[in-house]
Amino acid sequence: MTVEAGARRAREGVVRTWLPPAGASLAWVVLYLANGPTWHWVLFHAAGLSPDSRLGETIRFFAFDMTKILLLLTGIVFVVTVLRSFLSIERTRQLLGGRREGLANVAAAALGVATPFCSCSAVPAFIGFVSAGVPLGVTLSFLIASPLVNEVALVLLYGMFGWRIALLYAAAGLLIAVAAGFVLGRLQLERWVEPFVFETRVGAAETGTLLRWRDRIEIGRDEVAKTVRKILPYLAIGIGVGALIHGWVPESFFARYAGPDNPFAVPFAVLLGVPLYSNAAGVLPLVEALYAKGLGTGTLLAFMMAVVGLSLPETILLRRVLKPRLIATFITVVAVGILTVGYLFNAVL
Repeated sequence: MTVEAGARRAREGVVRTWLPPAGASLAWVVLYLANGPTWHWVLFHAAGLSPDSRLGETIRFFAFDMTKILLLLTGIVFVVTVLRSFLSIERTRQLLGGRREGLANVAAAALGVATPFCSCSAVPAFIGFVSAGVPLGVTLSFLIASPLVNEVALVLLYGMFGWRIALLYAAAGLLIAVAAGFVLGRLQLERWVEPFVFETRVGAAETGTLLRWRDRIEIGRDEVAKTVRKILPYLAIGIGVGALIHGWVPESFFARYAGPDNPFAVPFAVLLGVPLYSNAAGVLPLVEALYAKGLGTGTLLAFMMAVVGLSLPETILLRRVLKPRLIATFITVVAVGILTVGYLFNAVL
């Protein structure tokens, strides 16, 4: 092969690698900017609905939010997945192994934000971390922060409510993860962990496979497709309920029963959020609708944290490695943290 042919093939490879994501990025920006005006024209001009009617506003809320959240979700998941391809789970475990509690809880919570864990991976993550020498409290800080404060939640919160609410949520979630993990670690609860966890032996951390950019882009694309398929039903349900609340439920109802002046609003929101099987993307449309009805910021944050941080499926899965007493203690400590955040923000905001 001549030098010129090799250079031409290299250029063609670069074009094949970067042209599709560049075109997809341009299409994403156009669709995002056109979302509001397009649905306004379709519903209130082409379809003839009245923008002042309950039906028109309900349909507009559903169509606009479904499109907006799907666009945000696909963009965030793709970018985050590509970035995460540089940080393996084994490397994360290595960074935390052998560290003491305290600052290690802070490091674990921060790593939990950037590392791809969900309820389905809670058990293997727990076994891997504890068996590698990561203290129990530090491991729990990681497992609390990972679903509670993630990039998808923060970017969606920013897109729907602005940077102030997003930063409040991030700070409160990290504080809960650090404090809860530290408290649970101080209680010396290792006796309530199933014995086989400590008997498991793990190998040395992997150095990771050197991936090409084409591979990383393909991984990101596949993750977007898998994520959208997985949460689309829950997203549609969440947006549908939010649209009905937004269009039909009067503000006086929530102001009376779940407003910031009601002392039982926060614990009710937490109890309501625990059994819901959803994630940040699925629950945010409902949070947005409740926010528009005047619910307290603390109540809304507590509700969202309960949904993603005290997930019932994750709790059931953790029973494989934790005894009931530790699960109950874990839920109690995290719930107290969420309640504290809810009452605090309702008092100061």
